[in-house]
Amino acid sequence: MTYRTLTALVGALALAGCASTTTVDDYRPTSEPIDIEPGEKVAILGRRDAGHYETDTDFVECLADRMGQSDFQIMSEQEFIDALYPWFEPRTAPKHLKRLQRLMQEPVLQEKIREENLRYLVWLDGEVESHGATGAMSCGMGPTGAGCFGYTSWDKEAVFEAIVWDLVDLTEEARIQVDSEGTSYVIGIVAPIPLLTRVESQACSGLGKQLRSYFSHEGR
Repeated sequence: MTYRTLTALVGALALAGCASTTTVDDYRPTSEPIDIEPGEKVAILGRRDAGHYETDTDFVECLADRMGQSDFQIMSEQEFIDALYPWFEPRTAPKHLKRLQRLMQEPVLQEKIREENLRYLVWLDGEVESHGATGAMSCGMGPTGAGCFGYTSWDKEAVFEAIVWDLVDLTEEARIQVDSEGTSYVIGIVAPIPLLTRVESQACSGLGKQLRSYFSHEGR
């Protein structure tokens, strides 16, 4: 591949902006908004499976920030874990509604939920994967100094699912899945030029927007 070809490739990819494609699928038993009264809180908890994978804490924080742009209160993951210790430690927290229903039979836990004015829990599960690497790049010393030549690309996909549980009625209010995918590039023309797709940011934005649309103040 010639220098001119690589230059043209950089221009084309820059114009394309390493765009990602994001889809959001959801399931709800009703199309009515999820009522939340003033002062009630929504907590977010990421899934942690020892020895398997962990939902990225940065993504959990991103989603909390996105939802925090609404007019209801968000309890961060760490605040939620600390307030309800030890019942919702990430690796031991209930991952299914039936387990939550059994757990909520604990009078002490019920009282803590009331004290914190917690109404809903967003149970977040997912990860980002990279695959399909192609291309080649070589770097080394030349007569005029060090440099790189060539290009590499790889696909990234962010898949996350959010389940909304009502901590008072002990029901599942919604289930949303977001899938964002795109291709990242590194072009070598003397210095490596990264053109990275933002699948995590797009997935967070899509999921946050969908979740915000579900909630409304009662009587509003």
